[in-house]
Amino acid sequence: MDLRQLRYLVALAEEQNFTRAAVREHVAQPALSQQLRRLEDELGVVLIERTTRHMSLTDAGRLLVARARRIMAEVEAAQSDLEALKGIEVGRVRVGAIHTMGPIDVSLVLTIFHRRHPGVELTVREESSEDLAEMIRDDELDLAFLSVTERVESHDLALHQLVSEELVVLMPLDHRLARRRRVRMVELRGEEFISYRPGARLRELLLAAGRHAGFEPRVTLESNESQRVRRLVARGMGVAILPRSDAVSPGAEVAVVALTDPPLTRDITLAWRQDRWHPPAVDEFLTLARETFT
Repeated sequence: MDLRQLRYLVALAEEQNFTRAAVREHVAQPALSQQLRRLEDELGVVLIERTTRHMSLTDAGRLLVARARRIMAEVEAAQSDLEALKGIEVGRVRVGAIHTMGPIDVSLVLTIFHRRHPGVELTVREESSEDLAEMIRDDELDLAFLSVTERVESHDLALHQLVSEELVVLMPLDHRLARRRRVRMVELRGEEFISYRPGARLRELLLAAGRHAGFEPRVTLESNESQRVRRLVARGMGVAILPRSDAVSPGAEVAVVALTDPPLTRDITLAWRQDRWHPPAVDEFLTLARETFT
């Protein structure tokens, strides 16, 4: 078992396709397949279930992928340690972000970091908060900007809150409640809601608020883009609950009404794995993000 074989296995697990994995690793597909078969022969277990139409990992394959990610992370850390002797000149920082960041401008800290350390590779993934948390735990990401849910908070992540923001109700301008300054959640019983997809913190908060008011919100449309949600609300397709910064930013005209009973807030929090040693570039990015947005 060598690092090349482990790297091929991780690539296959993430790409879910032999051809794409081979392209990613800059190797011919037969060579990649051959190395993975050699790995299986050496270990005496089947790692990959192969059919003519698709592939999937066995339980043994998933276990080894999780270990392989940690091994590769330690190798990268060792390389970064050596590079640290001559400063942060090379390396990689893998950043995650939720789809709507409110007042937190991730592009700002990315730009500042890139100007200071142009030799460091930066990658960014946009996913739901819970998906980002799992990616940090699996060493697919070094850090992420997310909102804290119960699943995020209850596992081994270090969390540094950057901002807490009020959530408000968006309505069409001709809605029966559009002229109100505030509205109670119970008054939205029977409305059709436009919300983020399951797994998003905003969806979780909407459902919790509805249950607090004694009903299950009926979500008829889903989108993870706040501007699209606003456009749908403006066209009379339903009502939505969004952060105030998204509600009042330039975009489709909607009525914005404060929500009470219960009032809702969502956070933007910087998260990273608590028990992992970080290379200098990642530590520098974490420090810069905290200083920039605190």
